[in-house]
Amino acid sequence: MKRGRLRALFRKELLEVVRNRAALLPVALIALIALVLPFIVAVAVPAMTGQRLGDDRDFVRVSVAATAQLDLSPDARVQYFLFQQCLMLFLLIPITGAMSFAAHAIVGEKQARTLEPLLATPVTTTELLVAKVLGALAPTLAVSAAGVLLYFAGLVALAEPGVTRAMLTLRTWLLLGFIGPAAALVSLQIALVVSSRVNDARTAQQFGVLIIIPLTVVLVAQFTGALWLSVAMLALAGGALVVAWILLTMVSVALFDRESILTRWR
Repeated sequence: MKRGRLRALFRKELLEVVRNRAALLPVALIALIALVLPFIVAVAVPAMTGQRLGDDRDFVRVSVAATAQLDLSPDARVQYFLFQQCLMLFLLIPITGAMSFAAHAIVGEKQARTLEPLLATPVTTTELLVAKVLGALAPTLAVSAAGVLLYFAGLVALAEPGVTRAMLTLRTWLLLGFIGPAAALVSLQIALVVSSRVNDARTAQQFGVLIIIPLTVVLVAQFTGALWLSVAMLALAGGALVVAWILLTMVSVALFDRESILTRWR
């Protein structure tokens, strides 16, 4: 791959995002939910009902696995558990937002008749697909990063003493900085594989969004106390996702039929 061509293609994809800002609305909605929901559950509801989180035996029981090594009060222990689990919601921001761009990345250009001239240039298939993935990923990661900053600002202002400090761990950074982008890359690449073979963007979205299913299973398992992802488990999962993305990129390049698009697509 030539960096100059890759940069040019990446800038082109970002311009497409600017022209289609409405596609960022689902990202903003999920970011809002990820920001507001944890504070409603962990701060607003206890304040309105007058019932302390530490008085709930079920919450205390499931939070022990996550906070056994932390010197926190019962209320702070449960709050930490809830805020830590809700970080999983931020993984959905880059996946959902980037999916709306990636699903249209190939199909949309087919329909607009802008893909054929691009394929007639010396741009390689690998450069084209990698640029489309990164162009779809970058803006949604920016939204996700802004959401995370607001999330921690809310923790500083509203959480129990010690909760914010306890959240600043390697586990948190692995979850947000490694697992999230890696899961989004896999989802994006699946969407591009499908998008290059079909003429309907919704079909590509339906296949790419499948990665949300295992994330939902993990989120539910953690809330019930059946599973707690350690740092080692998160690092292993992130590595597996990166390997999966590389393999999917190779598959997408092999399946991308330039000649068919140039000569026979209607």
